[in-house]
Amino acid sequence: MPWKGQTVEERRKEFVRRALAKEKSHSALCEAYGISRPTGYKWIERHQLGEDMQNRSRAPLHQPNKTSAGMEAVIVGLREKHPAIGAKKMKRMLENEGHAAPAYSTINAILHRNGLITPEASQAATPYKRFEKSRPNEMWQADFKGHFAMKNGSRCHPLTIIDDHSRFCVCLAAMANERYEGLMENLQIAFEQYGLPDVLLCDNGSPFGAGGRGYSRMEVSLMDLGIVTKHGRIHHPQTQGKNERFNGTLLRERIRYRNFESCNEAQKDFNEYRQFYNETRPHHALDLQVPISRYIPSSRPLPQQIDPWAYAFETMVRRVRGNGYIKFFGREYYLGEAFAKKEVGLVQAFDESDLFFVLYRKFCIARLNAQEHTFQVNRPFVLQQNV
Repeated sequence: MPWKGQTVEERRKEFVRRALAKEKSHSALCEAYGISRPTGYKWIERHQLGEDMQNRSRAPLHQPNKTSAGMEAVIVGLREKHPAIGAKKMKRMLENEGHAAPAYSTINAILHRNGLITPEASQAATPYKRFEKSRPNEMWQADFKGHFAMKNGSRCHPLTIIDDHSRFCVCLAAMANERYEGLMENLQIAFEQYGLPDVLLCDNGSPFGAGGRGYSRMEVSLMDLGIVTKHGRIHHPQTQGKNERFNGTLLRERIRYRNFESCNEAQKDFNEYRQFYNETRPHHALDLQVPISRYIPSSRPLPQQIDPWAYAFETMVRRVRGNGYIKFFGREYYLGEAFAKKEVGLVQAFDESDLFFVLYRKFCIARLNAQEHTFQVNRPFVLQQNV
């Protein structure tokens, strides 16, 4: 073949040269190059007009719906800033910023065209829904996201707290450990800013719970504020599904792209991400609204001090010893060292003379059978009158 080893442009130029030299008839020359006679005349005409011989785009000259280069650059920039945010959320974010955003299918095509779609990012953008509480602050979910190493050789333990109803993040703290003191310090900051929730849902490990034996210091501290602590089932992290989801989102959208020097540096970044998550990032479970649109602070502010509790007249009051035991009718029962030196009350059940409810402030925290000498610690609940 005459064009073996040639480029398209070289083959066409050769055809034109030979056609103008009249080496063969036009029909014979077109047959030799495997083209139609009109195509041959087209190449000759383009040469005579001084045009190049490259293939031309078949796209329409006027594409009224084509995304502008400027908008495509905005989309690419947004994706590079938030690599795990999907097309639907990006569209809503652009619209919230005042852009005339293209369809999310177009955004998705732009992300594909620029090599910005990965299977991991697609999974992160998959809609995810769960049952939710009916109002803000009815329940918060708290958890420690798995710790990670920092450049200074220490580890960061992110504490995350999410409002169950709105998915609003009330706390994202870069902690150096998972101890009670740091936990309560950050809870107090959240309480000061947003008020008190009715319930705090968390796992049963330290420092949230006492591992099933008595009560933890955090649980007692929250009861002082009138907050009930609930624990997810052991080995069932899906009980705290919204918090687990947030932790995964935090990892995919932020932590994996950072290499923090210290907890202080991580906290600055967490503060920025928490604002972005609450106020800018659309949430699938909220019909692409942002969490702050569904959140209002609690009507119960953090009290400046914890007032002493006055038990009812018929309640028998006992002071918990330093080792966590109370003494009742000559026998000792373990309640938990978290209650050390605090006063609890025992009130007799209305219809069972041997059964007593153990109270801490307004909460029933255990049951005691004086006849059988049994003692059962239970999850705290508010005891109704006429028990």
